[in-house]
Amino acid sequence: MSGQDAAPTAGGRLDRYFRLGERGTSVRTEALAGATTFLTMAYIVLVNPAILGQAGLPVASVAAATCFAAAFASILMGLVANVPLALAPGMGLNAYFSFTVVQQMHVPWPVALGCVFLSGVVFLILTLTGVRQLIVSAIPQHLFAAVAGGIGLFIGFIGLKDAGIVVANPATFVALGNLREPGAALALLGLFIIGALSVWNLRGAMLVGIVVTTLVAVLTGFARMTPEPYSLTALTQTAFKLDLAGVFRLSGGLAEILFVFLFVDLFDNIGTLVAVTKRAGLMDKAGRIPGLNRILITDAVATIVGAMAGTSTVTSYVESAAGVQAGGRTGLTAVVTGLLFLATMFVAPYAQLVPLAATAPALIIVGGLMLLPLSEVDWEDPMAAIPAFLTVAMIPLTFSIANGLAFGITAHAGLKLLRGKAERADWFLFLLAGLFVVRFVWMSAA
Repeated sequence: MSGQDAAPTAGGRLDRYFRLGERGTSVRTEALAGATTFLTMAYIVLVNPAILGQAGLPVASVAAATCFAAAFASILMGLVANVPLALAPGMGLNAYFSFTVVQQMHVPWPVALGCVFLSGVVFLILTLTGVRQLIVSAIPQHLFAAVAGGIGLFIGFIGLKDAGIVVANPATFVALGNLREPGAALALLGLFIIGALSVWNLRGAMLVGIVVTTLVAVLTGFARMTPEPYSLTALTQTAFKLDLAGVFRLSGGLAEILFVFLFVDLFDNIGTLVAVTKRAGLMDKAGRIPGLNRILITDAVATIVGAMAGTSTVTSYVESAAGVQAGGRTGLTAVVTGLLFLATMFVAPYAQLVPLAATAPALIIVGGLMLLPLSEVDWEDPMAAIPAFLTVAMIPLTFSIANGLAFGITAHAGLKLLRGKAERADWFLFLLAGLFVVRFVWMSAA
């Protein structure tokens, strides 16, 4: 009897807190939507450690940190902002962290984590003071799209490189690898599996592809299954290892690192928010996102906590749209997704058993899907096409998101001046462009 009385009470509390009835949904629908979102983005538990592991971070620890950060951020987003938006360490920024900041700029990974932490603090301050609006208004829409597309090519290129499908060549810089090599062959198998499952619209296609490819790698002897006793203490190898003191000992590169972490996180969030909230019908008639400040504050806090746990920038995931498609309309969807990530922590350290050949196909597929925003660029207008192309091309070709941003913003500002379209309101854009010019000069002299 008491159990029957308690159920409506619990359901009623959830209804009132998340406004389920008001948004035309139910606890069951939200739970299914949360599970759907989880399945579509669970690949990050395997892919993020594979990327950050190449920067020297312990793979098992990063896997646990990834689960913890995704769980904390998604639950917080659901409870505070009441939107069906899940978060996790972002693709693109994890590649920038590993390949540019740590490997190219030779920044130790604890210091790089300190940079992520500081970028989260700056993001929080900018959101609370309203300065983020100034930054958003200074950058044209076609550069948002170009950055997303450039990062997609960057991620795809990394996947092809990890798979051995694309290799270095002294004559042509890059060339086709030996596809008969076990790693390349396995990656192609994984690419086929994920592609086939994706066209059949199977939720969790990437996760299934990674797991199946890993099993094939184990069965063929390419990867060895050597499980070790599991303990949640695996998280302690990266938790609270960030080096804030080391951040302030960095030379001129600090401003660049912070800018990229901040810029990409900010606009990745804006783009994801627009896509997800529009599909969920949560935008008002003026095209505004209700509770935007709460959403961005949550994102900033999530990045800070993620850095302390031991992972790169945490951001909103466009895969949340899958949960919305399944009926999710409130923050309860995000809470369910977060709880599933929390449960995944208990198996996360076994991510170190997954070979690069198994995660590379996911990178290639994700990279391809990130090219969609390029359709928003007016390629017939040189004012938009030239800066957008430079941004898209320079990110993968220089292995640097910062270089792509620098070329795109500088080109946009320069073309505005040449066309006589500069306005007083563009002062921040020209300030950014001027700083990038100084950066180019400084890098050339170094």
